[in-house]
Amino acid sequence: MRARGFAGGISGEIPWLGQLILMLINGHESEQIPVSDRGFQYGDGLFETLAVEHGEPVFLIRHLDRLRHGCKRLAIEFPGHDVLSSEASRICKGAGRAVLKIIVTRGPGGRGFQIPEKARSTRVLSIHPRPDFPVDFQSAGIRAILCRNRLGINSSLAGLKHMNRLEQILARSEWDSPRIQEGLMQDSDGNVIEGTMSNLFLVRNGSLQTPDLSRSGVAGIIRSLVLEIAASIGIAVEIGRIGLDDFEAADEVFVTNSLIGVWPVVEFERFTYAVGPLTR
Repeated sequence: MRARGFAGGISGEIPWLGQLILMLINGHESEQIPVSDRGFQYGDGLFETLAVEHGEPVFLIRHLDRLRHGCKRLAIEFPGHDVLSSEASRICKGAGRAVLKIIVTRGPGGRGFQIPEKARSTRVLSIHPRPDFPVDFQSAGIRAILCRNRLGINSSLAGLKHMNRLEQILARSEWDSPRIQEGLMQDSDGNVIEGTMSNLFLVRNGSLQTPDLSRSGVAGIIRSLVLEIAASIGIAVEIGRIGLDDFEAADEVFVTNSLIGVWPVVEFERFTYAVGPLTR
C-alpha cells in the first residue's frame, strides 16, 4: 500500500519538499505499508497533528503524552517517547514552518476484527506544507455554521484522536463557501461538542465554558493548554453541557487546535460576537 502524502507526487511544487525526508515508516524512509495493516483495514490506530516552527515540532511532549495515553486505552503498543522524539527531530530538520503528522496503528493483522495476539504497532511520521490560513482569522475572527451530521456517543473512544474520522469528513463536506471556516458539531443528544477540526470555548461574564468530552469529541492539546492557563490566572472554567441556547447568552466564542492556535468566532448561524478581551 502506497502511503504517499502529497497529491501529484512527493516533491510537489514547494521547493523545500524535495530536500527533506518526507515520510518515515517504522524509522525507515518509505512510502509503503502492508495492505494488511489494521490502520488501513479498520482505522485501528491514533494520530497526532503538530505545528512545526523553525524545524521544531511544537508541544511535542504534550502530543506524545496524549498519544501514549490513547495507545494505553486502546491496548496498542506505544513506540516510546524516545523513538518518536528522535524520528520527529529527524524528519522536521530543515522543514522550517510545516506540519508533522504522527500515526500509530495496531500494525498488520489478518482478516476480522479480533486483535492479533502478538500485534506490533506501525508508526508513520510525515511532513506536510502548512495550511495557508489568512492571518486575520486570528485577529478579526471567522464564521462558523452548525453541521447536520452529528457525533456518535461512545465513552470508550471519547477524547481520543483515533483514525475513524468519517463523522468529521461528512460534516466538512456540508459547505464549500470561502466565507465559512468551520462547522460546529452536536452529538446525537443535541449537545454542541466541537468543530470539525477544533475544540470550542464560550465566554460568558468573564468565565470560560467548554464542552464535556467524556462521551464524544477529541480532547485537543491547545484545549488543555487553555484550561491550564485559565486556572493559573484565576479564570473560572465550566466543563459541561453546551446547548444551542448557550450561544445566545455568550459574550465571546472561539475555537482552538494545534495548527490554528485560537480563532475567534464572530458569526455562528444567527449569532454575532465581538473579538472580546478574554479571547484576545
